[in-house]
Amino acid sequence: MTQNNKSQKEKSEAIEYVLKQASENDVKFIRLWFPDILGNLKGFGVTIDELEIVIERGASFDGASLLGTERSEEREYIAVPDPATFQILPWRPQENSVARMICDITDSNGNPIKFDSRYILSENLSKAAKLGFNFYVGTEIEFFYLNDIDNPVPIDNDGYFDQSPTRSKISSNSDLSAKLRRETVLALESMGIPIQNYHHEVAPGQHEIVLRHTNALTMADSIISYKSLTKQIAMNEGVYATFMPKPFNDLDGSGMHTHISLFEGDNNVFYDSKDPFYLSKKAKQFMAGLYKHSSEITAITNQWVNSYKRLVPGFEAPAFNSLAFSGGWGNLIRVPKARPEKGNSVRVEYRSPDPACNPYLAFSVILAAGLEGINNSYSIPSKESNKKNPGERLPTNLKDALDKLSNSELVKKCIGKEALNIFLNNKYNEWDEYSKTVSDLEIKKYIIL
Repeated sequence: MTQNNKSQKEKSEAIEYVLKQASENDVKFIRLWFPDILGNLKGFGVTIDELEIVIERGASFDGASLLGTERSEEREYIAVPDPATFQILPWRPQENSVARMICDITDSNGNPIKFDSRYILSENLSKAAKLGFNFYVGTEIEFFYLNDIDNPVPIDNDGYFDQSPTRSKISSNSDLSAKLRRETVLALESMGIPIQNYHHEVAPGQHEIVLRHTNALTMADSIISYKSLTKQIAMNEGVYATFMPKPFNDLDGSGMHTHISLFEGDNNVFYDSKDPFYLSKKAKQFMAGLYKHSSEITAITNQWVNSYKRLVPGFEAPAFNSLAFSGGWGNLIRVPKARPEKGNSVRVEYRSPDPACNPYLAFSVILAAGLEGINNSYSIPSKESNKKNPGERLPTNLKDALDKLSNSELVKKCIGKEALNIFLNNKYNEWDEYSKTVSDLEIKKYIIL
């Protein structure tokens, strides 16, 4: 729920809670965070003396920072902090400590800014709520620890689920990797972000932390905190954490596998005890919506030029619009195995998103596609995807994905025409820049011919 929808009583209680927490934790500085249209973390700071006024009235700032790389002129907006997001930043000193709050953005009259991606997600969640649904999300977010950003090399040489160095012929900073991962988990939990599990991933230097499922708005807030915190803790040790989808040619890329469920109150709408896979009719319709609209939402779930270097066959990332009811790590949509006694754990996994996406927009379009399937009674394909019939190829580059996005009535309805146009302008500019850049591969291949 955004600030604009809260009652005055709830707001007063929230302000009182924040002021109490700030006092008890010796908070002197508060960072006001918000995402731009591309999901990049933006913000500015205020002192403790301004906190009550800022929570009550918001704080003005140059809203051109919301526009990604498209910035052209100054725009004055108001950052209205959400008191529910107040948390102490664990990497800052405990004395004269620093807290953060994530903000909703309005104009000077208190009207929401229609290209504020947090507002966009809130609006889509409200649409789902009117249908009786609460949208829950869990995420598996992968990343690499690197020794340097100018000549990046993974800092360890371990493999999938390794608990100790196994490739003894190569020097490895396994202990440092484990330490950084452990400190990151502890820091996330101190910020009220619950962790389901964590482990070393397939590639050297690659790690995964699984955020426990929660409502989609809280999850999106958690993701931008997670990325910032992971990078900061790594930097404290002289290491670089990257969420780049595909940093190395010959290694697996990093995904943000997204686990989805709809609830009505305490009941999982996706659960049906009589189905062989414990999937309800609505769950299958939701899957069918994702299946039908996957290509037109890919530019939002995979928004970088580099994202499409990950979506290729052979690295357990989805390259085709494919569906599987068991196993199927390379499929776009899969159904994790469920136990009948744990009906609330039944979910659908959407595997294409990567951690470079704007999670507020990504969750919005995933939800919209799924609800389109429910509202129109879509049917899933009659046969599961397999090696002989992998399904339609997902967009192979950002340009193709953007072209499909630009023609999507679903997305236009979901995020609004203004936000869509701003997003497209940013991303087409990125493609143009990429298209004009001569790569090292081209020089090596062609310069002597």
